[in-house]
Amino acid sequence: MTASFRFTMSATDGAARTGTVHTPRGDIRTPAFMPVGTAATVKAMMPESVRATGADILLGNTYHLMLRPGAERVARLGGLHRFMNWERPILTDSGGFQVMSLAGLRKLTEEGVRFKSHIDGSVHHLSPESSMEIQRLLGSDIVMCFDECTPHPATEPVAAESMRLSMRWALRSREAFGDRPGHALFGIQQGSVFRDLREESAEKLRAIGFEGYAIGGLAVGEGQEAMFGVLDYAPGMLPEDRPRYLMGVGKPDDIVGAVQRGVDMFDCVLPSRSGRTGQALTRFGAVNIKNARHLDDPRPLDPECSCPACSQYSRAYLHHVFKAGEILSSMLLTWHNLHYYQELMQGLRDAISAGTLEDFARAFHARRAEGDVEPL
Repeated sequence: MTASFRFTMSATDGAARTGTVHTPRGDIRTPAFMPVGTAATVKAMMPESVRATGADILLGNTYHLMLRPGAERVARLGGLHRFMNWERPILTDSGGFQVMSLAGLRKLTEEGVRFKSHIDGSVHHLSPESSMEIQRLLGSDIVMCFDECTPHPATEPVAAESMRLSMRWALRSREAFGDRPGHALFGIQQGSVFRDLREESAEKLRAIGFEGYAIGGLAVGEGQEAMFGVLDYAPGMLPEDRPRYLMGVGKPDDIVGAVQRGVDMFDCVLPSRSGRTGQALTRFGAVNIKNARHLDDPRPLDPECSCPACSQYSRAYLHHVFKAGEILSSMLLTWHNLHYYQELMQGLRDAISAGTLEDFARAFHARRAEGDVEPL
């Protein structure tokens, strides 16, 4: 690991940790939530607005960016940070998950995956080597290994074959990544819900050696109970001195439970996607602003929240702009949801530092159980 990319832990509380991922483009406070900027933008948000919510890092998508506008073009234009006007750290996923979800449009071999673009049907090939090159051209700070996201449900033999392919690809990714000071490559643990496969995967990743480690193959339909079952042991299989990233998670209660089990980094489209569909994620659970109960409600969405949607507008107005199909609805509700997620992460960091995480989690669940305020 280079001196310019490192992870320091400042406190622990049970399995939970709080600390900092240090990168040349700035520090990432952990536990961290990374808003998803699939196509070099967090939908309905300006980059400075995303930063104002408290985000230290964004996620970009290799698959989408390689198809449009193209990694070479992004490189010619100064790299992804300059292209999208975000000078802080960026993590790019490898494209593996998106390619795997194209079941009918792809062909998987040991070499990699040949697939058809969902945009124009053109044929492309992704391999560990080409994924590393695309992510190098994009200039991301944290690069993900190219892997196969094991489908769920999967039998143990299928999960084992998929995981071992991902581990061979992890070695090829490491070799293709090369020596890039200031940039980090994360390995991805696979193995579905099978403990022995997770251990085998972790052993192989530790032997290769990475700057950070992700837990992949969860949040793919297995349900929270099964996910937490895996997280009861999976993070502890990964090196303690490196950041641990749970890919594609999740709902606020998923995040709290995963932090309690030793996870440091998260990403999910949920807060931005929910904002665009009229759902506000709040400390008292999900609120559907499209419901008629908000039509005449002059109260804020959440009086304790300082985001623009809550501090400057009423529920009635938020209901109106959503029903009218106004772009402002997506902007305000996405800002609120991202603000809430970052506030939750700060609360988790503070609680771990104070040694009061269990009390924080109890209060979090109790507040959500109360539900939204009564209608007027």
